[in-house]
Amino acid sequence: MNEEKVFKDPVHKYIYVQDDTIWDLINTREFQRLRRIRQLGTSYLTFHGAEHSRFSHSLGVYEITRKIISQFERNHYEDWPKEERLLCLCAALLHDLGHGPFSHSIEKAFGTKHEDWSCRIVLGDTEVNEVLSRVSPDFPKKVAGVICKSYNEEIVVSLVSSQLDADRMDYLLRDAYFTGVNYGTFDLERILRVIRPYKGHIVVKESGMHAVEDYLMSRYQMYWQVYFHPVTRSAEILLHKVFARAKHLYEEGYTFGFMVEPILHLIQNQISLEDYLLLDESVMQTMLTFWIQEKDDMLRDMCKRFLDRKLYKYSTFDGEQGELIQRMEKVMREVGFDPTYYMEIDFPSNQSYDVYRAGENDDNLPIFLLDHKETLTEITHRSEIVQSISGFQMGKHHVYYPEEFLERLNAEEYPDVWEMLGEQE
Repeated sequence: MNEEKVFKDPVHKYIYVQDDTIWDLINTREFQRLRRIRQLGTSYLTFHGAEHSRFSHSLGVYEITRKIISQFERNHYEDWPKEERLLCLCAALLHDLGHGPFSHSIEKAFGTKHEDWSCRIVLGDTEVNEVLSRVSPDFPKKVAGVICKSYNEEIVVSLVSSQLDADRMDYLLRDAYFTGVNYGTFDLERILRVIRPYKGHIVVKESGMHAVEDYLMSRYQMYWQVYFHPVTRSAEILLHKVFARAKHLYEEGYTFGFMVEPILHLIQNQISLEDYLLLDESVMQTMLTFWIQEKDDMLRDMCKRFLDRKLYKYSTFDGEQGELIQRMEKVMREVGFDPTYYMEIDFPSNQSYDVYRAGENDDNLPIFLLDHKETLTEITHRSEIVQSISGFQMGKHHVYYPEEFLERLNAEEYPDVWEMLGEQE
């Protein structure tokens, strides 16, 4: 590259692009599409500043990865495979390439996974594939392997996907900044100074344990205060119900007043790569805007609720109250609401984010501390703070329902249901 390119960034101040391949990837059609995908899905309905995009997050993940690698190279660590530098940077940049509109909400509605789509884009007939293939014919396959965690070098995968990876470090700082909360802040520079490549692993120097504790506590707080926020969850549930209803109507032979092909193909489970690349949040919101004129009462009503932010209310309840929940479903039908679309039981473990877990069953590699004797110890064995929050589920069961349901509910006839729904937050 003749001249280093620079992006001004509110989180990292500057993002430096020093490789032609990275610059060319940023300018592909597929990567530019990420400008039209919000990083936090429906969270903008809870935190009005959360309008940042997958594009800016992906650049941030690339920048953190670049800083980590630069630190490894400056210190001449022998355990760092220098030949993997460009592979790490490309995988970091492209790791979220397959995210669809409203992120995890759409994934749940249609059973898709953004990692799978990221790999399809990298390996398919795309501008991204063409850029990567200039490096070498097998380079796209290597990048896809890192993204999908099948690449045979753990140290490379760890930088992009582990319990202490560039992805999490960027989205915690970025999401905290744009939601206006302080929970996600931590000492990134200190962490970058104490991580090391060691015998095929990414580890943390023992003296850096407190910086990692700070990072994990920030992550813990962000999950409960932002990512698991029940209002955001209400919006996600409503959006999921909209597309579940649309899919049901299609299967029943309903004729839509307005439909675009990519969404039709998504409903049919026959969506092509080209269709998928046409999907962004502007297309989805246009669809919802036109669907408030549909003949189907439920589809029309739910779309209007989402667009006007008339979200479902929620109440906490004891997870053992199964019979009472069944009674609530019965009452909903009696007062004119179909609980299939107007009621949802939710618990944080059902969601797409998670707190730190050190168990063997976790897909993400745990955090290891390296002491002066070159002994590795998983962090929960050294830190009481991390041990206390590791895998801890303090979330509450919530039941979601329309506010109008309370207005139609006869408190004298159904005192038990009324009492349960009275536990509103």
